[in-house]
Amino acid sequence: MCGICGIFEYDRRADIPGEMVHRMNQTMIHRGPDDGGVFVGPGIGLGHRRLSIIDLAGGHQPMSNEDGTIWVLLNGEIYNYPELRSELLGRGHKFTTKSDTEAIVHLYEDFAEGCFAKLRGMFSIALWDSRNRKLVLARDRVGKKPLFYAADNRRILFGSELKALLAGDSLAREIDEQALSDYFSFGYIPTPKTIYRTVRKVMPGHYLVASANGIRETCYWDLSFARVEERSEAEWCERIRHELCEATRVRLMSDVPLGAFLSGGIDSSSVVAMMSHLMKRAVTTCSIGFQEEKYNEAEYARQVSQLFSTDHHEQIVQPNAVEIVDKLAWHYDEPFADSSAIPTYYVSKIARGQVTVALGGDGGDESFAGYRRYKLDYYENRLRRHVPTALRRTLFGPLGRWYPALAWAPRVFRARATFQSLSHSPLEGYFHSISYFRPDDKARLFTTDFRDRLGDYDSLSVFRQYYDRADTDDLLSKIQYVDVKTYLTDDILTKVDRASMAVSLEVRAPMLDHKFMECVASMPSSLKLRNGTGKYILKKAFEPILPAEILYRAKQGFAIPLGQWFKRELKGMAEEIILETDDGILDKRFLKKIWDQHQKGYYDRSALLWATLMFRKWRQTFRAL
Repeated sequence: MCGICGIFEYDRRADIPGEMVHRMNQTMIHRGPDDGGVFVGPGIGLGHRRLSIIDLAGGHQPMSNEDGTIWVLLNGEIYNYPELRSELLGRGHKFTTKSDTEAIVHLYEDFAEGCFAKLRGMFSIALWDSRNRKLVLARDRVGKKPLFYAADNRRILFGSELKALLAGDSLAREIDEQALSDYFSFGYIPTPKTIYRTVRKVMPGHYLVASANGIRETCYWDLSFARVEERSEAEWCERIRHELCEATRVRLMSDVPLGAFLSGGIDSSSVVAMMSHLMKRAVTTCSIGFQEEKYNEAEYARQVSQLFSTDHHEQIVQPNAVEIVDKLAWHYDEPFADSSAIPTYYVSKIARGQVTVALGGDGGDESFAGYRRYKLDYYENRLRRHVPTALRRTLFGPLGRWYPALAWAPRVFRARATFQSLSHSPLEGYFHSISYFRPDDKARLFTTDFRDRLGDYDSLSVFRQYYDRADTDDLLSKIQYVDVKTYLTDDILTKVDRASMAVSLEVRAPMLDHKFMECVASMPSSLKLRNGTGKYILKKAFEPILPAEILYRAKQGFAIPLGQWFKRELKGMAEEIILETDDGILDKRFLKKIWDQHQKGYYDRSALLWATLMFRKWRQTFRAL
């Protein structure tokens, strides 16, 4: 795991100033505290920070081929490196290191831009081809590793973090209004946008080529739901166990201590089960707990640890709310509203005290339909099939507007969101149900001036492009495809990358192995969500291995007592930042309204207040315009 950065000036014939690349590189020292390297040449400067995992002595970067015409930077791990090395040796290539990075150099020599499709792993790659004077930037299939760039007709800057680009030169810091609108809908900024107008993200499963001829971006992988395989449940269970075992096996490659996150949920428990089967020593597992019983999963983690005799490390944490807000604002580089970033940071910090690499269970919810919202969406779609569109809009639309929210009431009586969702199409209903600020509230959140600048932009368009692109008519699969392209990449993986890199920890996710994901995508959706049970077939697959109380307990989530924080620990700081700041973007009267509603206990507005607080803290930290 590392940080990469650099600058390419298309027509420059003199060397890029080395101090500029060093300055960019130093902003990411937390991503790679073990080593750093810089290469500069005519029009090109490359920087690398290294967290040493493989070939501790020989993996220094930037790394080149024998004659120095091709240079490469790698952030991530290539898990099929041993097979690639054998293949390349057979083709006559010579290796001088045991690093997985060197395989990329030789692959490019033989296959040019076709090399990225041959890689199995998580990565962001920068490759300098001096003979053709072009820079190639590539990102792994689902976007586990970040890669930002800013380009014009003169040059391109790139980096693993936004702050590296900001350090490279006087980059304009104007806010992208559409990206900010997206943020208040989703809680994150969807790729390829960033919070800045001048900076973009390389798309997952894509590579970008920059040269004097311009910039082109090419897709080399996509997830397909088109081919559905018919197998028995027993056959699918066997295949799931086999594919997950193999995805786990290739992720055990390490020259430094390796362990796992363990929450006691089915995803992390399944990964630990596979690790215990494959490893000759006890698996090092790490978990956190909270004093508030509602948010504490520690007992389930202990149960799984005892089952597999792991070397378990557990800590009850008491987050310093004010301190963590400042830390998150700096490490995430742009507004990020998922409050589970806090426990993710703490479990990463605890794990880093024991290991340098940790395996986790990310990806199970997206692939196997584990989120509760999939179940709700399924039932709403069944209703839509039986009620004509015109009647739904006429009946449920007004009910959704006038039915009381009843945040204090039992869940069965909280029908407002369901009515609002049913009055729309399946995609619109899903968008409405997952939004932080739903469309009506978001219109009131922004000032008149900011709404005028947005024009008729609608964040629903982010979802629509992927919904329409999915190569299936199955409604659940279409929504899963949308989530893989948006929520997984820009929320879940962003959260884990920034939180783990803040403490110099590498995190690997077997369930995000592209071969495993392709396997699961070929299953009928009825095996993923059945009779209101998400992850149906995953649970069946692990019934011989994990106890029922782990497999079938209610999904708890990785949450914190955010509502209480806004009434106690965070109240003073949040009140000042949320209510006393006038930025010309957010309407102070509306913010005062939701603040008072939360403080008086009328509604739980903690998610909306957290999104607002993190935007304001980000703006303070990076002095955005």
